[in-house]
Amino acid sequence: MKLLPEEFNNVSIAGSRTRMPSKTYRMNIEEETVSGIITDDLEAVRQAVYKILNTERYKHIIYSSNYGVELANLFGKPMPYVIPEIPRRIEEALLVDDRINKVDGFNLKYDKHGNVKCYFVVHSIFGDIEIERSVKIKNV
Repeated sequence: MKLLPEEFNNVSIAGSRTRMPSKTYRMNIEEETVSGIITDDLEAVRQAVYKILNTERYKHIIYSSNYGVELANLFGKPMPYVIPEIPRRIEEALLVDDRINKVDGFNLKYDKHGNVKCYFVVHSIFGDIEIERSVKIKNV
């Protein structure tokens, strides 16, 4: 005798990590195009990182509430708050993808124009990727 109906076997649990597809169409970021060429493994993870870090969480209804990064609301906040918050938010956003094991090696540099440059390493199941991301914190 079964205690649970069979349809509940494939229910996803809230807060669980989502298995992202590894094969995807190749993006040409400079030309802002997507080609019919299929990319896989490390390059697919690199594209996923790019997309996640360039999608503001909760802004687009096409994405789930777990997808994207929350950086827009850091604009105008004081640097002592922003500097430790950026790595935490980036790590939180990227670890939703189960191909990513760890995000570390953060090095942040900010200038007098209100820009914070973030350098860090994404450790995936396919290898490591060095990432550079710029965040505008204030208008100067």
